[in-house]
Amino acid sequence: MALSTHRTTTALLRHLTPAISYLRHISTDSTSTITVETSVPFTGHKIEPPSRSVDTTAQELMSFFRDMALMRRMEIAADSLYKAKLIRGFCHLYDGQEAVAVGMEAAITRKDCIITAYRDHCIFLGRGGTLLESFSELMGRKDGCSKGKGGSMHFYKKEGGFYGGHGIVGAQIPLGCGLAFAQKYKNDENVTFTLYGDGAANQGQLFEALNMAALWDLPAILVCENNHYGMGTAEWRAAKSPAYYKRGDYVPGLKVDGMDALAVKQACRFAKEHALKNGPIILEMDTYRYHGHSMSDPGSTYRTRDEISGVRQERDPIERVRKLLLAYDIANEKELKDIEKEARKQVDEAIAKAKESPLPEPSELFTNVYVKGYGVESFGADRKEIRAALP
Repeated sequence: MALSTHRTTTALLRHLTPAISYLRHISTDSTSTITVETSVPFTGHKIEPPSRSVDTTAQELMSFFRDMALMRRMEIAADSLYKAKLIRGFCHLYDGQEAVAVGMEAAITRKDCIITAYRDHCIFLGRGGTLLESFSELMGRKDGCSKGKGGSMHFYKKEGGFYGGHGIVGAQIPLGCGLAFAQKYKNDENVTFTLYGDGAANQGQLFEALNMAALWDLPAILVCENNHYGMGTAEWRAAKSPAYYKRGDYVPGLKVDGMDALAVKQACRFAKEHALKNGPIILEMDTYRYHGHSMSDPGSTYRTRDEISGVRQERDPIERVRKLLLAYDIANEKELKDIEKEARKQVDEAIAKAKESPLPEPSELFTNVYVKGYGVESFGADRKEIRAALP
């Protein structure tokens, strides 16, 4: 255990670089261009990486701060609700990884698809989901995004281009490549971002799906959210080659600072352009989760508290954007604190409404099993009647 902690901490601390370096400041007007240099360079595999210089605006930086503050507050509240036994079953929190969600959204449209594993609350929020839908689903209530039947791991918003939360490790990867196949088949010039963790990166289905995507030049972007621990196992103990952006072999890859929202935006925009012209690409987002793997994991038995606090102090995605907003006089400390207070208020109000939402009717157990118009109604029916109804 001592060896594991030392080796992992050493690897992580290499990335604890100064948050952002500034190139030039044109104006703090909400729509004027601000050019920022990413915290660390991109590293490419079989591809020339994009520029570190990223264009943004005061308006975009403010939206990053608001969105990430809301996501962070939502996950902290989910922690409390779980401990109060208002959320049952599995619950995997995203706090620390918010830059991946907001940076990705800044580079794409809702016509592009996203599919992920079970750490899905903030991705859903980024796709246009509401706090009420989120907390209702977490508490198994009727107003949830999956009508209270999916829970934490199965958020879904098809109209927002979000194809779920999936509970089986790695199972979403072939589905994501299938979405990309549909996009190419329809010639609709959109892409699919398929997210998975470092713990799923050794799954055979990843390589099978990637092989097909490469053969058919599908607009598939595979995003490895490398938070450095698959459950309680450090990446170096699970993978002989933890350079996940290189694991596609014949497929190009890019390593990205996943704690830098602007770096994520630049990488995702670059990846979308590449995928539409040339087929699949892998993005490895170097990120970090503050909570344990799930709510049943205290998150401190396989890593030190110093490691966690070190990442919080040096790489926290919200604090990086806060520093930019202050440096460019876009907002002052009080204004940013007020945004965080407003996020807390919004979350509290959504929780109160979600608690009032009714539980699903027992008959809902038998809905959404078949595609509408197919299957037979079996609730309360006699077996002979069911047999007679079958073709």
